[in-house]
Amino acid sequence: MTDTHSHLHLLPEPQEALQRASGLRAILTLGTDVASSASATRYASRFANVYAAVGLHPTEASLFDSEVAASLRELAQQPRVRASGETGIDYYWDAASREEQLRVLDFQLELANDNDLAMVFHVRSQKNRDDAERDLQSWLEANKPQRFVLHAFGGDMALAESATALGGYVSFAGNLTYKKNRRLREIAGLLPLERLLVETDSPYLPPEPMRGKKNEPLFVRYTLEALANSRGLPFEEMERISDENARRLFRW
Repeated sequence: MTDTHSHLHLLPEPQEALQRASGLRAILTLGTDVASSASATRYASRFANVYAAVGLHPTEASLFDSEVAASLRELAQQPRVRASGETGIDYYWDAASREEQLRVLDFQLELANDNDLAMVFHVRSQKNRDDAERDLQSWLEANKPQRFVLHAFGGDMALAESATALGGYVSFAGNLTYKKNRRLREIAGLLPLERLLVETDSPYLPPEPMRGKKNEPLFVRYTLEALANSRGLPFEEMERISDENARRLFRW
């Protein structure tokens, strides 16, 4: 199994969680600013199955300046960094302007191109709106990043179809297991099999039956089970496919 999106720096006991997840093929831990990106590279240097992504979360985009850019450029050159991110568009929190977020997106694309990295995209609109999804879709179609994933996919089929048509991947998190999300499981059954990934987004989005607990990389198995069921495949076959998809995207 592979956890393609976690935030180890936010776990209450990250080393214990990593010991429990020692059997996972790979874990990608992501930064959301300079400090957490540096932390991600340290975890990657210490644990054999951990890799890092470095970036500035869209809600932190107002912090972007030349010093932040220089720090992220330096971190991106670390040997076990495999992705630029997480980056993207977030209008839910109204923490940074559209222009600030697009500026960071352009920088993260530069970071990915200069270091041969995948990109990891976050997207979130306010309730009953889709402006973040449409802005990210437009940016993707204009810029065509070489390798990328939509993380913690929430069900915007137009964005997913555009992304997969561009060669991107779609990653499902614990919300795929929630009883109310039948439509999300239906969508998971429709997307190209060779473009599907699983993640925890730990410590967020704990899957059933771990609701109420802090999520951790080992819990990715519950999302993988839900994805296998959505595709009508045995667990072992979905595991093989998603592991290979992750290896192809992140090149570990």
